[in-house]
Amino acid sequence: MTHSEATVRAPNLEIRRMASDDILSVVGIEQSVRGAPHWPRGHYEEALLIGSPRPRIALVASGSNGELAGFAIAAMVAPDAELETIAVAEPSQRHGIGRRLLRSLVAELREQGIAVLHLEVRASNLQAIRFYESENFKKIGDRRLYYADPEEDAILMSLALP
Repeated sequence: MTHSEATVRAPNLEIRRMASDDILSVVGIEQSVRGAPHWPRGHYEEALLIGSPRPRIALVASGSNGELAGFAIAAMVAPDAELETIAVAEPSQRHGIGRRLLRSLVAELREQGIAVLHLEVRASNLQAIRFYESENFKKIGDRRLYYADPEEDAILMSLALP
């Protein structure tokens, strides 16, 4: 599938800033997606705080019916940012939603003057690694036994934001 096909498959999707009213749906998506980080509700609330010592951009993808299909959160420590989490609800996967979320997040990070976006991904998550590579992320290293339950290495990847 080409990048443009991925975008066309979810034409009625709105990407917008996450609001406090979205948190319950975000937690539901996160809990339903195998391998997604399971954050306490307060972590999502913190991601929405303005003036936080670690500012974040939190985006959600919603369909024409208003139901959330996915979300993405990045923390900023200029000139870098870290993709903390990105998840798409199981029924909405493979429709280009994750790609649109990531591209919208990258656009907002550029507007904030961020130069590089970093992430960690499970070494066994080949689908995610291929996805990030298709979006021009480059492998920059490994973190031994970074993940728990089950224990696993992480692949470190970065994307330069020109």
